[in-house]
Amino acid sequence: MHLVIVSGLSGSGKSTALHVLEDVGFNCIDNLPVSLLPALVAQIQIHKDDQHRFAIGIDVRNAWQDLAIFPQMISTLKEAHLPFQTLFLDSQTQVLIQRFSETRRKHPLSDKHTSLEEAISAEQQLLEPIRDCADQIIDTSHLNLHELRDLVKERVVGRSESTMAILFESFGFKHGVPVNADLVFDARCLPNPHWKPNLRPQTGKDQEVIEFLEEQITVREMYEDIEHYLTRWLPRYQANNRSYITIAIGCTGGQHRSVYLSERLQKHFDHSFSDVQVRHRDINKHKKP
Repeated sequence: MHLVIVSGLSGSGKSTALHVLEDVGFNCIDNLPVSLLPALVAQIQIHKDDQHRFAIGIDVRNAWQDLAIFPQMISTLKEAHLPFQTLFLDSQTQVLIQRFSETRRKHPLSDKHTSLEEAISAEQQLLEPIRDCADQIIDTSHLNLHELRDLVKERVVGRSESTMAILFESFGFKHGVPVNADLVFDARCLPNPHWKPNLRPQTGKDQEVIEFLEEQITVREMYEDIEHYLTRWLPRYQANNRSYITIAIGCTGGQHRSVYLSERLQKHFDHSFSDVQVRHRDINKHKKP
């Protein structure tokens, strides 16, 4: 049996995640009252076939009393040694407001006395017990539909149980730190190609920028320090049954230094681990008007 509990803020992509899991063979149940979770799992266990896979959606439409007892329900499942994982989809408030405005959907907690922003804030507080218990948190603020679908597949069904997926993610601090980052390294102290007119429109994947950064002693020192740290500690994370880890490398805009370091680290650790990916969250933001 493979059980995935899916939760998240309204508008963050929870329904999309459930649809992805349904498409790959999961039996999906949406908006299950938390108090019924143990009873449902007991029924699911009747299926002795390990190939049966179930996904359960839990969100703010539950009574708030049910949401508060979620940690207790999770403890019960762990004590019973049941194989499961909890996936929580998050997003920045302003992004959620924009999404609701574009779709003209009504937030489950909004009414004539509660604004959309107030409803989102209330929902964040109500879902905090679930977020705190989540095995995986995906920030969908900067993901399009296709990227979200691919990430859910990768995190939930796209790996073997014995491997740990590693994601190197470059970002710009001026656009915010990724909320799903497990480790964050700050590259803003390094020489910035942005101040070279010929390098400004390029990225950390372009040869001229790579050559510029590789000439800098401090860049080499930071890369070596990060590489040594990860070489020592990534196997410890994997030994602790981690299914994935996101390592975020940030510079000012997410275009040059963080991209270069993320690319180089991904290539290095790809030789030691079976599932190592790289993603550049903000690499194209400078092209927007």
